[in-house]
Amino acid sequence: MAEPLLNKASASRLPSFTQSVKLKYVKLGYHYLITHAMYLFLTPLLVLVAAQLSTFSVQDLHDLWDHLRFNLVSVILCSTLLVFLSTLYLLTRPRPVYLVNFACYKPEEARRCTRQIFMERSALTGSFTEENLQFQRKILERSGLGENTYLPEAVLNVPPNPSMAEARKEARAVMFGAIDELFAKTNVKPKDIGILVVNCSLFNPTPSLSAMVVNHYKLRGNILSYNLGGMGCSAGLLSIDLAKDLLQVHPSTYALVISMENITLNWYFGNNRSMLVSNCLFRMGGAAILLSNRSSDRGRSKYQLVHTVRTHKGADDKCFSCVTQEEDADGKIGVSLSKDLMGVAGDALKTNITTLGPLVLPMSEQLLFFATLVGRKILKMKKIRPYIPDFKLAFEHFCIHAGGRAVLDELEKNLQLSEWHMEPSRMTLYRFGNTSSSSLWYELAYTEGKGRVAKRDRIWQIAFGSGFKCNSAVWKALKTIDPAEEKNPWMDEIHNFPVEVPRVSAI
Repeated sequence: MAEPLLNKASASRLPSFTQSVKLKYVKLGYHYLITHAMYLFLTPLLVLVAAQLSTFSVQDLHDLWDHLRFNLVSVILCSTLLVFLSTLYLLTRPRPVYLVNFACYKPEEARRCTRQIFMERSALTGSFTEENLQFQRKILERSGLGENTYLPEAVLNVPPNPSMAEARKEARAVMFGAIDELFAKTNVKPKDIGILVVNCSLFNPTPSLSAMVVNHYKLRGNILSYNLGGMGCSAGLLSIDLAKDLLQVHPSTYALVISMENITLNWYFGNNRSMLVSNCLFRMGGAAILLSNRSSDRGRSKYQLVHTVRTHKGADDKCFSCVTQEEDADGKIGVSLSKDLMGVAGDALKTNITTLGPLVLPMSEQLLFFATLVGRKILKMKKIRPYIPDFKLAFEHFCIHAGGRAVLDELEKNLQLSEWHMEPSRMTLYRFGNTSSSSLWYELAYTEGKGRVAKRDRIWQIAFGSGFKCNSAVWKALKTIDPAEEKNPWMDEIHNFPVEVPRVSAI
């Protein structure tokens, strides 16, 4: 009796499934029609023009030449205007910005921190109550982090010994490790670097981190050096945007961008649960990126920067205070995460993609979005649901900041992405944890390691940060990336991924 019931149930679902398939193909047909509308319109026009030209006789061509010869002044003026406008365009157009290559730091094996090691070290500090130790254990189980993330030596020591010296030691290891690999990949000499941008949100010593880099590599004296602090996990894309602007006004130079976070002095030893979450998510990591505005570098570069879009919601008090570094009731410093964080992130994302959408979405999606907007706002048709553009038509790859499982789940749902699209972000969170502003580069390295990047592919990097900010960068691949030629933190173990991360209630 069970089999007929099962078949009946399956049959009842068949019409809806068939309908969804039909709608899918209708939308694909609509998208193809709108995307190629120009070609479909111009093709008959060109055929008519060609047919008309084919009727031209030799005498017609002679008459046209005589007409132009007797109107020499008009021809010269038109030619001069054309040359002037072409020159003006070439001089005022934005310089193309190329990503020559990038490198991600992979800490040594001694820095590896399993969940067991994390819990053991947390218990041995004597700083946490039993209830909060269990709270951290639960967060770890739900966080999406695996067993091979990394923490700095000062945090893993028994007892922990956070100090300015240890924090500098961590910073040197991360920055110089990534930069050394980048210089080896690109064969660029330190003296060739004209612009340096370093971002680290929570560790801002004097001399600055950028000064540490200048001193270590003996960079030239007229280098444009910037050190960005307190700007959260989205600061990596802010650094890219700053470097892009500087490359527009300083011709023929390289920009070195370093994105990282420092854990040593920012480990929380108190019992405020909103601050304990950071301990369970943030891990050691960093990335170095080499940008160029030299046309000669196009041939060897991996990507070209297409767009950067920055959204800042700091004028709203709730947005401003949802991620805050502060003291708890016992005077211990930590980073507090508000319960409003997901709502604030969603609002910032909405604002960001509203700006980005018209720049990247095909006309077919923009028309649907505009029609829905008119129906809801002008015609007051409240039954029409807000249209969510299909960003999969604009991008082949997505690098979403691996801030935590809840963030990734929310973006996967809101942007209607598949597990394949989310894989680089989820595997980065699993393998390296939340490495703050550098996580986007571990994700791109994963995508390259899997051999997924082909020439002309478009990549969307999107990150969130305190303040509150949501920033995007769009890249276009200039060549197909061969994983056999790549050296990045994934290559020794890329065959082990993806792994199954259990779906449990997100934090």
